[in-house]
Amino acid sequence: MEVAREIALRILTMRDHSRQELAGKLDAKGVPEDVRDELLDRFEEVGLVNDESFAQQWTRARRSSRKLSKMAVRRELQTKGVDRDLIDQTLDEIDHDSEVALATELARKKWRSVHSLPREVAYRRMAGALARKGYSSSVVSQVLREVMDSDRGPYETGQW
Repeated sequence: MEVAREIALRILTMRDHSRQELAGKLDAKGVPEDVRDELLDRFEEVGLVNDESFAQQWTRARRSSRKLSKMAVRRELQTKGVDRDLIDQTLDEIDHDSEVALATELARKKWRSVHSLPREVAYRRMAGALARKGYSSSVVSQVLREVMDSDRGPYETGQW
């Protein structure tokens, strides 16, 4: 039990983990199932393993650092073994406007590197970058229209 506790604590010093994720890592280290389950129950009691806290922290981190969409974060939390209802509860806080704002931030950054390319090529590259982050086609088209049109001069847009 003591060895399993040391293994789990070492894993948790790197970053928080969901219960299922930590269980998988303990299994990979050869920790017996009964010892693993007892240890995880104890860690939940004392707050070292908390899937709700993990889901909220993971969502904030992935959206701020990687600019991932709600859908992409959902997939990541599912692979980490977080309960579907808990994922829904955590992601309910993200509305359409915040998705558009995050996608716009990402698109503006990408625009700086592709704005000199032909318009179709720039659009394609930016759309691909946003799609890889999990944004829907409706968000992508809305954001790209706004970002690309805001950089055009009055002669190009016909507003002179």
